[in-house]
Amino acid sequence: MKKIFTILIVLALVLVSCQVRPTPATEQPDKKVELYVFAAASLTETFEEIGQLFEAANPGVQVIFTFDSSGTLKTQIQEGAMADVFVSAAQKQMNQLEVGNEANKEGLDFVQPGTRVNVVENKVTLAVPTGNPKGVTTFADLASENVTIIALGNSDVPVGQYSEELLTNLDIWEQIQSKVTFGSNVKEVTTWVAEGVADCGIVYKTDAFSAKLEVVDEAGTDLLKTPVVYPGAVMKNTQHPTEAQAFLDFLKSTEAQAVLTAVGFSIPEN
Repeated sequence: MKKIFTILIVLALVLVSCQVRPTPATEQPDKKVELYVFAAASLTETFEEIGQLFEAANPGVQVIFTFDSSGTLKTQIQEGAMADVFVSAAQKQMNQLEVGNEANKEGLDFVQPGTRVNVVENKVTLAVPTGNPKGVTTFADLASENVTIIALGNSDVPVGQYSEELLTNLDIWEQIQSKVTFGSNVKEVTTWVAEGVADCGIVYKTDAFSAKLEVVDEAGTDLLKTPVVYPGAVMKNTQHPTEAQAFLDFLKSTEAQAVLTAVGFSIPEN
């Protein structure tokens, strides 16, 4: 009888241990998919809002953003950073990651075929600090003696590349070099203008809007031949292709486009 009682106790302990066994992480039904989205710095405010909308519609997904200059993000992806989705502020950086593209001189292959789309279009503007103390009114004024400090993005970032193109077309690029202070991304340029560190700066229309800067000029096709179009694509190394494509598709939704157009983006045709 004692032997039977002992066996029953052992069996009871085994059953209890089985019941309290922790569920492995892979079996946890409420574990969210972490979706890594690399996006141009000029998308910061809008994408943070869109990310919340996407998560509300997709409760099983957590969106983790990395915002920086498109050139920096492209380099990070190239060097192995985990990115499920990439949205660049210019075609150049996406082209450099897409196999078969003539701009891709290194034979890189990071873009998932068939996923690339044009997400939004922006404008390049000339912004000034509150009160416009130097009386800047046009891009041509950057060459005047009255303007001594000009904030521009450097050559590695799209806003810097667009700035160089329009100022070259205006034939004042070389003339203003001694006045220029270069920022690592458009947010840095925007901050310098907002704080009055620079007399003026060239930023995107949407960044000027978000920072409540005064815009005195906007580049037309006579000065800027290259459209300011932001491409997006799913990256080949994604571990969550379904969720990555869902986020990219969500950017074309009515809710997302309302957020984007509210700050001055326009929606391009694909």
